[in-house]
Amino acid sequence: MSNRALLEVIALDVEDAVAAQEGGADRLELVTDIAADGLTPSRETFAAVRAAVDIPLRVMLRRTDGFAAGDLAGLVETARGLRAEGADEFVLGFLDAEGGPDLAAVEAVVAELDGCRWTFHRAIDRAPDRDQLRKALAELPGLDTYLTAGSAGGVDEGMPVLLAEAARAAEPGYRARILVGGGLALRHLPELRAAGIDAFHIGGAARPSGWDGPVSAAAVAEWRGALG
Repeated sequence: MSNRALLEVIALDVEDAVAAQEGGADRLELVTDIAADGLTPSRETFAAVRAAVDIPLRVMLRRTDGFAAGDLAGLVETARGLRAEGADEFVLGFLDAEGGPDLAAVEAVVAELDGCRWTFHRAIDRAPDRDQLRKALAELPGLDTYLTAGSAGGVDEGMPVLLAEAARAAEPGYRARILVGGGLALRHLPELRAAGIDAFHIGGAARPSGWDGPVSAAAVAEWRGALG
């Protein structure tokens, strides 16, 4: 069995996607409007990126900044449109006013995905009770990943949580894969890998010129080499 770790890279457009694939990314997270922490791209952008690369591609389902679902009917329609365009992997996650999982919103969107695989994104890092959130979502179809830094403050603060959750991987609510992202640095990798974590997510780390510049294939390749 291969012990190759998964490397996911944020892409905003075709140029990013092509560079990420050239650098050795295993999967893309496709978003727009990174100033709002990543919103849903247009169907046209998805179609162009899907035609340009052949690695898996997870599409963000998020219409507004923050972690409230907002216009749920519009969100469901967006999911339906992306499915019609051929999208088959997604990223989503909504919290209610108390910070718990907004099950009504998540279930309404997931119902449009026809069992497609999806990631619950870093909304988990804003939830006051991560354990409750995980157990509430555990049986939803298609959920196979949590994108998390272990803390809203990033991996430096969240490392103890990440290690503790990795140790619970056999328990109900903890079987979805941990995809570490949010302030992730190369120096974090040895400890995370030693804990059995095998999936990593980078955005700014793939862009030496910052978010105003494109993904660098060389930067992605450095991460790919570090992960093995």
